[in-house]
Amino acid sequence: MDLNGKNVIYEGGFGGIGQHCLKEFLARGVKNLVIFDLQENASILQNLRTSYPEANIFFVQFDITDKNSITEAFKHAVEKIGHFDVLVNGCGMMDDTKVDLMIDINLMGLIHSTLTALPYMNKSTGGRGGLIVNISSVAGLEPTAVVAVYSAAKHGVTAFTRAMANPHFFEHFGISFITICPGITETGLVAHPHEKATFKFAEALAARLDTAERQSPEVCAQNLVELTTSGKNGGVYMLDLGEVKEITFPTVWAPVFKS
Repeated sequence: MDLNGKNVIYEGGFGGIGQHCLKEFLARGVKNLVIFDLQENASILQNLRTSYPEANIFFVQFDITDKNSITEAFKHAVEKIGHFDVLVNGCGMMDDTKVDLMIDINLMGLIHSTLTALPYMNKSTGGRGGLIVNISSVAGLEPTAVVAVYSAAKHGVTAFTRAMANPHFFEHFGISFITICPGITETGLVAHPHEKATFKFAEALAARLDTAERQSPEVCAQNLVELTTSGKNGGVYMLDLGEVKEITFPTVWAPVFKS
């Protein structure tokens, strides 16, 4: 997809990776950019509007854990920009001491946002189709015991997005889906990992994450936005230490149909 002149909604746009993705989208000529987040960041908004005066940049307040808030946010966004070509589901948190909130933000909110977006984008009912980018994690590729709940939620994101990329769904909706799995990135998400472990006795193991190599959010954002132009429907991409790797999955089960 050529991003020039396109309309983008970015959920969680004021986050560590998100704010850099906003710049990358605007640098590629996005016409209308709508940022969904829980709280407005006036400083980031002002900087973006000053740096990219030719673009229209909007903020819509929303709560990813509230279905009504999600519904209203999309309604307001479409009132502002008419349609959207790309949706990035980028909200996330990592704190296994808050189990319900972890699942609500990382998985349930993403699912509700995706399903809410479909009617607006659905080609079979007059929409334009487009692309939905769901941000998972390397913890959604490999079981990560230190933050087992986070890992479970992110595995759910990966599976849900792969399922939504089914060719039958694409034929109906005209919407491509890609999964982005960042590695450890220098953001607030991974700060103080020993305080966010599933079990207190594993704090020492979690603290080892502080010694792991990390990528910058700027490089991660560059690769993420590049994949919105080059990624294929159903693609799962690991973005780690500045490199991009497409992940393939073996088929371990398929239904046996009665003849």
